[in-house]
Amino acid sequence: MTPIRAIGRPALRVTRTIGAVALFAMRGLSGFGTPRMILRQVMQIGWLSLPVVGLTALFTGAALALQIHSGGERFQAGDVVPAIVAIGMVRELGPVLGGLMVAARVASSIAAEIGTMRVTEQIDALVTLSSDPVRWLVTPRLWAAILCMPVLVATGDIIGIMGGWLVGTTSLGFNSVSYIANSWAYLEPWDVTSGLIKGAVFGLVVALSGCWFGMRSGRGAAGVGRATTNAVVAAAVGILAANFALTGLFFE
Repeated sequence: MTPIRAIGRPALRVTRTIGAVALFAMRGLSGFGTPRMILRQVMQIGWLSLPVVGLTALFTGAALALQIHSGGERFQAGDVVPAIVAIGMVRELGPVLGGLMVAARVASSIAAEIGTMRVTEQIDALVTLSSDPVRWLVTPRLWAAILCMPVLVATGDIIGIMGGWLVGTTSLGFNSVSYIANSWAYLEPWDVTSGLIKGAVFGLVVALSGCWFGMRSGRGAAGVGRATTNAVVAAAVGILAANFALTGLFFE
């Protein structure tokens, strides 16, 4: 029975963790929080993440245009740069890279903030006062991330496409009007919509990772550090896994 136990114990542990996270997420999403709480988190998660998402999208779109033009020239297909940059940004690169940048900034921040509150017994104080910590600490962050990420993804898509346009018109010899026309001509509404849906899911993954590990932070500075690291890693892996699942679902 030893080999069976060796397999069964980790499997049961993973199953219990998945169930606990799912229940935690449903509990956090069951409310909406006050408008003031939501607005504060929107500023922290969305507005302050805009510069890093915008710069990432700009350089990604520019580099993508260079790479596609270089590869396309081998097959006399350099003219496809506008279409592929646009489709690649709105379907894949915009949501994924934007989500990863937000994960690096927001998941760590949420985990550190809530973990510090755990260490300094502020969460215990909320429980003592008969206040639900999930309602005050988790719910506003989850909903703010879900609401903000599609906006960040849409902004990143536009900036990324304009990054490709900037390189295409200044370095690759494309006409400005025709580049923009070709970019929009090959985009379909579902391409944009699927990317925005991915953004909402990624926002939930990021905020959920930060809140989950923050609420379960160990005592002391080392415990907060581990919670922060685990939150970022879990958010990044969760984004990549969710992207694979959603891509297979949307474009199968």
